[in-house]
Amino acid sequence: MIEALEFEFMRNALMAGLFASLICGMIGSFVVVNRLVFLAGGIAHSAFGGIGIAFFFGIPYLVGTLGVALAAAIIMTGVVLTRKSRADTFIGILWAVGMAIGIILMDLSPGYNVNLMSYLFGSILAVPKSDIYWMAGLSAVIVLSTYFFYRDILAISYDDEFARLRGVPVNLIYFLFIALVAVGIVLIIRVVGLILIIALLTIPPYIAEKYCRSLARMMIVATLLSMAFNLSGLWIAYCYDLTSGATIILVAAGAFFISMVADMVLKKLKKQGKEPPVSVNPT
Repeated sequence: MIEALEFEFMRNALMAGLFASLICGMIGSFVVVNRLVFLAGGIAHSAFGGIGIAFFFGIPYLVGTLGVALAAAIIMTGVVLTRKSRADTFIGILWAVGMAIGIILMDLSPGYNVNLMSYLFGSILAVPKSDIYWMAGLSAVIVLSTYFFYRDILAISYDDEFARLRGVPVNLIYFLFIALVAVGIVLIIRVVGLILIIALLTIPPYIAEKYCRSLARMMIVATLLSMAFNLSGLWIAYCYDLTSGATIILVAAGAFFISMVADMVLKKLKKQGKEPPVSVNPT
């Protein structure tokens, strides 16, 4: 793969994968720990409506998609905080409506000739340099926000009621980090696409959570795992001429199943080791 780095699009893909890994590792850990995977999926699919709006009205892709994703994030977060019992229903509705609006507006867009598959399943090899700058900026914002609000995030993630009693601005922290999730999703769409993005957000943090005793360590391990999955998937896709986004996700899924099997084996061995010896009746 070294010779492939002679091409600018491969260097851009490599940088995009590394920044996407940092974004997914950190905000994905927040999503997994707080059980917000369905909400993140809702934001991702609602953002498709922003893609349709951008092409229909001829506005920049990031402007339309970011606007819709942030609006969906605010609405969904408000529902989660105020009506938890019905949150899944509202999120599911916004999920479907966003996708439907995006598809209809793309059908109605004059002179529409965009490759829809690149947004649904990703096209990391086509990531422009401008998106990489945006990813770098968002990565810096996420790292700084996590550093300044780490104790609050920790309190919210494990006991939000206790956090409220301690004076932690729970709602503000939720809105801030869900907004970062929305922005991160929009920027990572080019890497793995809307359909597969939730896997990259959740698989590395889920694996990391099992082997880490602190949220900070979980974020670091999840970022490193995500980098490994992105680089491995990109290399395999290059060698065998495969779709890069789907290959990255399959690599991550393979690691997920390996970790599951390893856990089962370790639990079985521990159980066998703890079993008391069979007593023998001397008579």
